[in-house]
Amino acid sequence: MASVTATTTTTTTNSTTLLSRTDAPLIRSSSISPSNRSSLLTFSSSPFSKPIPHSLVLSSQTPPLHKWRTRVSFFPAFLSRGKKDDPEALKTELLEAIAPLDRGAEATPEDQERVDQIARKLEAVNTIKEPLKSNFLNGKWELIYTTSRSILQSQRPKLLRPNGKIYQAINADTLRAQNMETWPFFNQVTANLAPLNSKRAAVQFDTFKIGGLIPIKAPGRARGELEITYLDDEMRLP
Repeated sequence: MASVTATTTTTTTNSTTLLSRTDAPLIRSSSISPSNRSSLLTFSSSPFSKPIPHSLVLSSQTPPLHKWRTRVSFFPAFLSRGKKDDPEALKTELLEAIAPLDRGAEATPEDQERVDQIARKLEAVNTIKEPLKSNFLNGKWELIYTTSRSILQSQRPKLLRPNGKIYQAINADTLRAQNMETWPFFNQVTANLAPLNSKRAAVQFDTFKIGGLIPIKAPGRARGELEITYLDDEMRLP
């Protein structure tokens, strides 16, 4: 996110996901993804059961896993007029671009291309070179944009989609992650993370919770990768 993780599966192909941090003092608002571009642990019709395609994820995060409050604030529009290599200006531009897109469900191909271009500029000015070792990664991330149809279920009637917030919690110290849907399904999935390098981790899902209550052991094939291409204290790609 075009991720969030914005949280919980992962795969990278042609989609974009954005995640933003729910506890950051300046946030607008989570999924995991494998190869090319990455997106957070993903949620699909059966919560988090499939890897998500190359996605751009915009997500915001809550404080380390023991706090679960959400703060939302808005960047003033004039900030987006800053330098093209200024991360804050690019983040503002990105948030303005996704604001009317309903987390990506209403995005046209032209919208997706515009968001992707801005995201790539933001990735180019990433200052966190080893995101898997950064304390910024820990916490609860909210998915705020993705191009992954498997996450948003945009092919379904609106009432049958995951209309509530979608979160991903990551604990880099214990190498654990959890994807959480809210209204109306409340599905969850937990996973182990195995670092492959300082930016990528293999993801092995272990337990799905249908409706947040009924645990189901994940099959061995329920795996993916997480690749973080941008990270700060407010936003994550994916």
